[in-house]
Amino acid sequence: IKIKTADEIEKMRQAGGKLASLLQTLESFIQPGMTTMDIDRYCEDYIVNQLNATPGSKGQYGYSYTTNTSVNHVICHGMPSDKQVLKKGDIINVDITLIHEGYYADSSKMFCVGNVPPHAKRLVDITQECLYKGIALVKPGTTLGDIGNAIQQHAERNHYSVVREYCGHGIGNTMHEDPQVLHYGKPGQGMALEAGMTFTIEPMINQGRKDVRHISK
Repeated sequence: IKIKTADEIEKMRQAGGKLASLLQTLESFIQPGMTTMDIDRYCEDYIVNQLNATPGSKGQYGYSYTTNTSVNHVICHGMPSDKQVLKKGDIINVDITLIHEGYYADSSKMFCVGNVPPHAKRLVDITQECLYKGIALVKPGTTLGDIGNAIQQHAERNHYSVVREYCGHGIGNTMHEDPQVLHYGKPGQGMALEAGMTFTIEPMINQGRKDVRHISK
């Protein structure tokens, strides 16, 4: 586990702030009728020309795009396409990474395209609540199991399930570091947090079963 210095954490905070500003602009940018590739092009241009940063995902592991755009039933890692047109009622997760001064920021946000069905809006809201419940526990001495359990309990109390195949991860001057941050677990189990650790928490919550199906393009 890489323990970051105060200077490193400040650089990561700045990178994260830049990414947050991009996610905020997407609130007004995303509209029915545009394609997921329109979103990808917009994000790449914004990162390079407005934020003076570098797309973090493009070219990594052979990936060709700046974003992951996951629409409706797609849990994560959806690939942008000129053929995928957004329509009213869709929900879409836009997952973006960028690099600024050698450090990564990694975040995503759910967007509702026009008026969405109540069941879709509820899923978005409960998933965000799961995220915040996990974040609220982050302090030295908390275990990863404490965080995972808080997320799992809130999801299951609301009759949702937690995806097991994907998890959060450490992050810093590389995209993926230890530890793996599961979104389910038991209190008191797993690694205890220490000051200077930096990692993502990114719960993926399903309306139905927790199972996933992999589709390759």
